[in-house]
Amino acid sequence: MAPLILLAFILVPIAEIAVFIQAGELIGLWPTIATVILTAIIGTAMLRQQGIATLMRLRATVDRGEMPLREVFDGACLLIAGVLLLTPGFLTDAVGFLLLIPPVRFAIGAGIWHRMQQSGNFTVHSAPHPDPSQGQHRPDYPDQGPGPVIDTDYSVIDEEKDRTDQEPKN
Repeated sequence: MAPLILLAFILVPIAEIAVFIQAGELIGLWPTIATVILTAIIGTAMLRQQGIATLMRLRATVDRGEMPLREVFDGACLLIAGVLLLTPGFLTDAVGFLLLIPPVRFAIGAGIWHRMQQSGNFTVHSAPHPDPSQGQHRPDYPDQGPGPVIDTDYSVIDEEKDRTDQEPKN
């Protein structure tokens, strides 16, 4: 795996430079630079929108007591997409924009999951999920009642007594 990453770090910049040269010859220097900047701006806006939606789905999944596998995978894909979109280049932008498309992320995730199952090199352990409607709860999260508990020390203050103590003496 490490040699592939090293090879990518060498080949991707070379390929990006070649594409920049071709685009510069085809549409000119300034339109090429403007296109790269514009794709970064558009990609960042799309990334922000999808990131917020993914975070909301993740929270809803956790609130239901389910494991947020798809949401975590989507978040990882969006992180990679963000890095690729902010990296100057047409090839990295193309891959970054592809990762912003939910069906593409789903297909990649399904492919990775299938490959992991076929390899047999992993094991999934999970505990049964308690049913909140039955009043069950996880032992590591004690029942805290209907709302937040605020533990504090207090003392009763008699307002009338305080007022008489503060009156000026003649």
